Amino acid sequence: MRAYERFLQYVKVYTTSDEESSTHPTTARQLDLGRMLVAQLKELGLTDARLDEYGYVYATLPATPGCEQAAGLGFIAHMDTAPGTSGENVNPQIHENYDGGDVLLPATGAVLKPADFPFLSEMKGQTLITTDGSTLLGADDKAGVAEIMTMVERLIREGRPHGKICIGFTPDEEVGQGADLFDVDGFGAAYAYTVDGDDVGEISYENFNAAAAAIKIHGLSVHPGSAKDTMRNALSLAMEYHAALPAFECPEHTEGREGFFHLCDLQGDVSEAVFHYIIRDHDADRFAVRKAQMQQVADRLNEKYGAGTVELELTDSYRNMLEKIRPHFHLVENARAAIRAVGLTPVESPIRGGTDGATLSYKGLPCPNLGTGGFNFHGPMECITVEKMDQAVEVLLNLADLYKDRG
Repeated sequence: MRAYERFLQYVKVYTTSDEESSTHPTTARQLDLGRMLVAQLKELGLTDARLDEYGYVYATLPATPGCEQAAGLGFIAHMDTAPGTSGENVNPQIHENYDGGDVLLPATGAVLKPADFPFLSEMKGQTLITTDGSTLLGADDKAGVAEIMTMVERLIREGRPHGKICIGFTPDEEVGQGADLFDVDGFGAAYAYTVDGDDVGEISYENFNAAAAAIKIHGLSVHPGSAKDTMRNALSLAMEYHAALPAFECPEHTEGREGFFHLCDLQGDVSEAVFHYIIRDHDADRFAVRKAQMQQVADRLNEKYGAGTVELELTDSYRNMLEKIRPHFHLVENARAAIRAVGLTPVESPIRGGTDGATLSYKGLPCPNLGTGGFNFHGPMECITVEKMDQAVEVLLNLADLYKDRG
């Protein structure tokens, strides 16, 4: 099967994760795809394929004769889809020999336009896969799952020499828990790649350092007619807190390696206000400064309005994987070579977000991220092409070849 044929199977399985859930996996429906993948892996001959109690799929393709000394190489993708847009009853649309123009999404009448998404012009002549407009597509990251499965099938069918190949499919990546319960020791790889990026040819080995800030402000509510010198309006203090942060260091004004403070929500009244930020920066020193700024603003407001007026809780979320990739930079160099061998130019860009690979890298499994060929993830404008998925499979096969002799 070609990757897109597997992909069209997988997107039909409803696997949306749930950020409000406290179970592992966060939704039982993710297990449906997990069981399907285990069955398919066993059909391919990976007899140890298994689905664990937390919804993780693991399997091993043993090394071929003569390559037993190669270090285990892992490939990882996630099975869940993002909760922000429906992932149920996905109805993919196939546009053969795409003409490079506007694409009507029939369920809603929405139009996918090159004027809005210039990358579409580069797909002219390819077989474009889109949604029908009523759901997301699920290329994030069922494209990665399909490409890894196709790589495994071709390694076996074509008799290609390879070292030990370790396969991992994770639940709950979209709600930030994809690597939390990943069994790194049991996985058996020395190095790995997540296949969870955008366009094929992309290599990502930097991501944000990340923290969350939870702030509670205690006000004092009195009748507004007699409030002079007495009322302390928690909502006004919340706005004062926000105004003390750099006005243009927010997501809507930053790009590349520029960090930010992002106000995610604000609820409250005169008596009490509760709000949350996420804090991001690629640079560890600037990241530390950002967290210190949050604390300094809280301290100054407490000095101004009284101790205990502002409560701030800072929690680190994840760190930049670059620190853990640098000692194993062959992962990046070999990814570049694997991509060039397909006739593409590698594109290296920092991830303006997190990735399972960051968590896995800090758990001892160095793990950069590779592109799948997909675009516009998490919404009804999501799309991918058959040809880009084929190229992604070739990249993975090239990596298996490059690592077959590496101990």
